Amino acid sequence: MDEKKFLAEKFEANRGHLRAVAYRMLGSTAEVDDAVQETWLRLGRTDTGAVENLGGWLTTVVARVCLDMLRSRKSRREQPIGPDVPEPAANDEHERDADMADSVGAALLVVLETLAPAERLAFVLHDMFAVPFEEIAPIVGRTPAAARQLASRARRRVQGTPPAPDADFSRQKQIVDAFLAASRSGDFEGLLAVLDPDVVFRADQAAQRLGSLPEIRGAAAVAETFKGRAQAARPALVDGALAVAVVLGGQLRIMLRLTISGERISAVDAVADAEAIGTFDVEVLAPG
Repeated sequence: MDEKKFLAEKFEANRGHLRAVAYRMLGSTAEVDDAVQETWLRLGRTDTGAVENLGGWLTTVVARVCLDMLRSRKSRREQPIGPDVPEPAANDEHERDADMADSVGAALLVVLETLAPAERLAFVLHDMFAVPFEEIAPIVGRTPAAARQLASRARRRVQGTPPAPDADFSRQKQIVDAFLAASRSGDFEGLLAVLDPDVVFRADQAAQRLGSLPEIRGAAAVAETFKGRAQAARPALVDGALAVAVVLGGQLRIMLRLTISGERISAVDAVADAEAIGTFDVEVLAPG
């Protein structure tokens, strides 16, 4: 059997599963078809010789495609205020879609529409399809622990539990608040206290045009960079993860995505590209 035919048969064997993942992510049968088709196209462009688990690989790819589609919805600003009502999947031509919609439930899909894209992905893959957080983490660009937090917050919303912060979230919020307070006051030692000795700061091209260096390594160098700054910075949630938002003139100008390891910040990624910022779900938080 030639490779193309082999891959086609494997893909068809996984099609139902891929559609189920995509429907829970997107809530739209038309978009499900687009996502599954894009997954097939990516399979055709990929050397699968090193892929040990093709089913897992396909799940990861369709999840990435769906995440991009959810973020694209947000960046286009086409959605009305309030959660969307998912499309009914039932019609005479798509009985399987009707069964799929019935198995999920319209009420659950409405709740899923209220989640940030990364939260929705983490919850759907882990809670509905038992994908380990170690495999979810690279899809959303987080650590496994952060991916676990995304799913946990999503789970609380789905279950109707008030979104009270867990202990780990509260601890990380304190670290972010301490970082911002030390930055604003020019407290060099205070910055060193919350930065990992091997912390890495990276800036996208838009941030570099605003004067940032492409990369800075080490706690002392990063602390010197932030000392006396961050006057317009506020703690924020970016796709459900703690970050920093720099708001000027009522507009989000720069986003600092943080990686927190243990009790310290181990990475800071500055994003100033307006198009990139528009793909994230950002919620500015109150300090303290």
